[in-house]
Amino acid sequence: MTTEQKLSYYLNKAGELGVRSFGKKIRIAFLSSFTINGLEEIFRVKCAEKNIECVTYVGNYDQYNQEILNQNSKLYEFNPDICFLILDTRNVLGDMFYFPYSNSVTERRTHVGAKLDEIKKLTQAFAMKLKSKMVIANFHVPFYSPYGISEIKSEYGFHEMIEDLNKKLNASFIDSDSVFIYDFERFVSRYGEENIFNYQQFLVGDIKIAIEYLPHLANDLMSYVIGHLGIAKKCIVLDLDNTLWGGIVGEDGFNGIKLGLEPPGNAFVEFQKVLLSLHQRGIILAINSKNNYDDAMRVIKEHPYMILREEHFSAIKINWNDKIKNMKEITNDLNIGLDSIVFFDDDPVNREYMQIGVPEVLTLDLPQDPSIYAKILKEMNEFSVLKITQEDAQRGKMYLEQRKRNELQQSVPDLESFLEQLDLKVIIKTADDFTIPRISQLTLKTNQFNLTTKRYQESDIKGFVADQQYLVGCAQVEDKFGDNGITGVFIVKKDQPKEWFIDTFLLSCRVMGREVEKGIIGYIINKAKENGIEKIRAQFVPTQKNKPIEDFLPNCGFYKEGDFWIYSLSSSFEIPKCLTVCAE
Repeated sequence: MTTEQKLSYYLNKAGELGVRSFGKKIRIAFLSSFTINGLEEIFRVKCAEKNIECVTYVGNYDQYNQEILNQNSKLYEFNPDICFLILDTRNVLGDMFYFPYSNSVTERRTHVGAKLDEIKKLTQAFAMKLKSKMVIANFHVPFYSPYGISEIKSEYGFHEMIEDLNKKLNASFIDSDSVFIYDFERFVSRYGEENIFNYQQFLVGDIKIAIEYLPHLANDLMSYVIGHLGIAKKCIVLDLDNTLWGGIVGEDGFNGIKLGLEPPGNAFVEFQKVLLSLHQRGIILAINSKNNYDDAMRVIKEHPYMILREEHFSAIKINWNDKIKNMKEITNDLNIGLDSIVFFDDDPVNREYMQIGVPEVLTLDLPQDPSIYAKILKEMNEFSVLKITQEDAQRGKMYLEQRKRNELQQSVPDLESFLEQLDLKVIIKTADDFTIPRISQLTLKTNQFNLTTKRYQESDIKGFVADQQYLVGCAQVEDKFGDNGITGVFIVKKDQPKEWFIDTFLLSCRVMGREVEKGIIGYIINKAKENGIEKIRAQFVPTQKNKPIEDFLPNCGFYKEGDFWIYSLSSSFEIPKCLTVCAE
């Protein structure tokens, strides 16, 4: 499909969007210094394709200053979840875009500093009014310079001005949890300045991003929606033959498969390198292959050009079983949902079977040419998160340790024996600058063991921490196999003198089934007793996915009273003997 055909497709689909039921909702605002007609329609379609209802607001042409600085503007009345601020280099630099060298070096530096301050003041005004996120596009450095090849020799020249503004813009918000910088310069570099900037469209309608490339821009910006809603995919499940290597190992043999430095084997090496880079930032890898186990594992363990080894895979299903059965076993082993998975398989029959049998899994349509595999993976935005935490980076290691736990569980007669041998330790931590990002992340993406499934951004958690009426904490879980990281969260509201209310209680699927939740609730109960509290109130809000926590409250001694569950502090609560609970 050409870029023009893509644009036509999205604009037609936008007109067809009627009233329908969506899984998620989001409100998006677009502010720009130039014409962006068509972007919001495309964006709504892209959201709908991911089962997200998107309500949009587009500010008037070049009225971004007025929209943000006027406290009674329609922008604030709309109250977006995310506001995209897209400015262009011409607008920001003004006459200096055309005549930079009519000004001194000092004047050029001063101008850049003043423009940076203007943008920062806009973000401050926005933050004073809303708790929403703002995404600011950085600035494209044009190929052209009036100094030509002498540009590179100029002190703080035209190009360096823009590069410096981008650098300072990023540095200003690198630690912000509410302002993000979209790398528009990289977007232009990817698709080409001559494609993105169409002089005819610019001169006719002040269009500075060619209309036919708006679908590509919308696709990039969708990454922030995925990150904000916490719906990023967690796991890549891979076939082996003609997916991780060329050929069929059962027929071609260890030495006959295509994997190495020369074509076509180098395409599979490149694909594996990209997979490994994603694994190192926290994406889980798993195998689902119809194959002889010993033949396939020999390649994984011994082939000199294999990039991915056994330790990189958190679940391995190499057998002749049904692939859908294998896929469901993988989700059980990893304690994740089918909708958290992306599936790579070269066989179109297997792909169609998976798409029909488990539509929740994102099964990619792969081309016959394996040299495109790495490109497809790099272009995906399904793994987007707003912040990569320490737990994310350690996830691969943690799931490898989980495999060892599963092996131990299978070797002992019952669950009690398994838990006794784990040497479980639950470390309760109070929320701070280090743990707040992870706490927010868990509230956004934990579905199964979650009492209320309330979703909180980092700014929300910071607000709770600053409020004396809230107790916000998390739990780090360790055992003899390693550290599971921060995998539990609780938010307690001290809304009455003698009563606490559990606003949020959740546990990562990674540590479900180990009595950890009883260690955390035991800590809350003991903390309440220390503060003279007489009862704790909680609520279970059922969803399609949180059935695993349905019996948690009654199993811990809570009784039903109307719509709430009550725990009387006159009762005694015993933390399971298999747990050691301590507080930092």
